[in-house]
Amino acid sequence: MRKFVNWAKRGLLAVSPLVFFVALAVSAAGPSDRDVAPAMRAAMQRDLGLSPAQLSQYLKIERLAAQQGQRLAKAQGDRFAGSWLERKPDGQYQLVVATTSIRPQRGPAGTEIRNVRHSLARLEAAKQDMDDMVARGARVPEGVYGWFVDVRENSVTINVAPGARKAAIDFIAASGADSDTIRLRTMASAPRPLATLMGGSEYLSSDGSNYYYCSVGFAVTRNGAQGFATAGHCGAAGDGAFVLVRRRTVSQIGAFAASDFPGADRAWVQVDNGHTLQPVVNGYGDGDIPVRGNTEAPIGAAVCRSGRTTGLHCGVIEAKNVTVQYPDATVNGLTQVKVCAEGGDSGGSFITTPGQAQGVLSGGNYSCKGKQAKLATSYFQPLNPLLQAYGLSLKLSP
Repeated sequence: MRKFVNWAKRGLLAVSPLVFFVALAVSAAGPSDRDVAPAMRAAMQRDLGLSPAQLSQYLKIERLAAQQGQRLAKAQGDRFAGSWLERKPDGQYQLVVATTSIRPQRGPAGTEIRNVRHSLARLEAAKQDMDDMVARGARVPEGVYGWFVDVRENSVTINVAPGARKAAIDFIAASGADSDTIRLRTMASAPRPLATLMGGSEYLSSDGSNYYYCSVGFAVTRNGAQGFATAGHCGAAGDGAFVLVRRRTVSQIGAFAASDFPGADRAWVQVDNGHTLQPVVNGYGDGDIPVRGNTEAPIGAAVCRSGRTTGLHCGVIEAKNVTVQYPDATVNGLTQVKVCAEGGDSGGSFITTPGQAQGVLSGGNYSCKGKQAKLATSYFQPLNPLLQAYGLSLKLSP
């Protein structure tokens, strides 16, 4: 089970049940109001503080981003500095396209072309300097939790523990990264993979000596075989996958066909014939959410996360290609979301309002309880690289 087993024994990891559910979806062009599943509508209004009218306006801007976002970015050429969906003080949403052009052109209605200092290429180069140093074997200092290109702040943001700023500055200097692009952000609670040693879940993995629990992500197929995508820290290739029958008897349903952790946090479990994997995501009381595709959502887009421990919760994509430093493990290429999660949710699905599958939960900090939920950050392994790595096809709802 790799290094995360030790964290599980300390109670830091958690699991989610085997609910053979897959992420939500709708058309790539963006959903109309009637296309949004009731469960997602309720969760978005609750977690993002949206009125019905604000949700409708958000969906309109989401469609605009899907239809014109790439064209607007391409028009900036090497001056392009990223794009995202942004909520304005009046509660309305807009698509922002950042550029280093001194005199940016006006965009179509619902968009803002915003002047910034650093191009996206410059920011990505600074992040890559730090990634490369770790790849060469450098140790990430204690209290440095990860780094990512933050297009909304036009910086490379490094998450650090209170008191770890000097260590972070030394780390940056050693990497040779462009210091003009760097911003340090204090993160009071460390991220951790969300899988734990506990009982009573519907999806268990076993390395032959212990059982571990994680959530199903999305139903997939490969060359006629069926299975599901999940997080790599949930099990190593060859580990068995099980469910509990009537909460008592352990019954094997398949095995991990491939797994990568650390570096990435991806895996897929091949399920034996006779079991059914439905291409939907569990809406936890408000109906299941159909999966209609896997088009990648932009920064600022709303996504909802489904997991056995905490049910359905929604948040906003904050950054992509994030490097996260877990205890004793570095994971690259994750997507950062402002949403809570708990032990038992690991491996679970992230999906957008158009029903587009985005990824599987890797880890996070804080919980969904009380005031902690508003502080929480979670990370997911993007689904498309996972599918490509293992030659998988996503199962879609009819």
